[in-house]
Amino acid sequence: MLDLLFPPECGGCGTAGSRWCIDCQKRVFLLDGILCDICGLPQDRAGVCDACRLERPLYRALRAWSVFEDPVQKALHKLKYRRDISMGNSLASQMIPFVNGLNWQVDLIVPIPLGRQRFKERGYNQVGMIAKPLALALNIRYAPDELFRRKETRSQVGLTKMERKANMQNAFQAGAGVIGRSVLVMDDVSTTGSTLSAAAEALYSTGAKNVYALTVARALPHHGLGHV
Repeated sequence: MLDLLFPPECGGCGTAGSRWCIDCQKRVFLLDGILCDICGLPQDRAGVCDACRLERPLYRALRAWSVFEDPVQKALHKLKYRRDISMGNSLASQMIPFVNGLNWQVDLIVPIPLGRQRFKERGYNQVGMIAKPLALALNIRYAPDELFRRKETRSQVGLTKMERKANMQNAFQAGAGVIGRSVLVMDDVSTTGSTLSAAAEALYSTGAKNVYALTVARALPHHGLGHV
């Protein structure tokens, strides 16, 4: 009834009548091809990239559904900053075949938690708005309380790779429910993977069996395939 009275607008292009229109679904730039076995960044040869050989991230593998550009970038911004929480369901629905195709055997899906101040300001965790419907669709337990922030961190935007890593050091603590479990930790966007690696460290420290990382999108250099 609300949709009839107030027609939704597409999160990617703003077209009235749909929250995530067919055209935007077709325009998603999927992150596929030859990817590093661990960090999931594109490269020109199969296997592990040079960066992961030098310093292996703590998760077993990281994969992103798409490249962080329009229409996904606009949709995520609408979810995160304009309180359009319905975008979470729309994005999760389109991600289901991709996540199934990873063939990861996981027991829990855990979203990266917000700090207290950001949660108070926003009122919800935008990652959870995607992770929860995805978990329900895949029949995997959604466990947002099994990971929380031990400290408030500054925004990662504009920080170098080393600054991001230092910013997230000891940022998380995991709950006892992850002991002996294979965990899929999820974020909306990854750049260097520092946040997800810090989360994986906390999960492993508490006793998780395996930790995989998933994001909706991956930020890449413009028209490039290297690390950012």
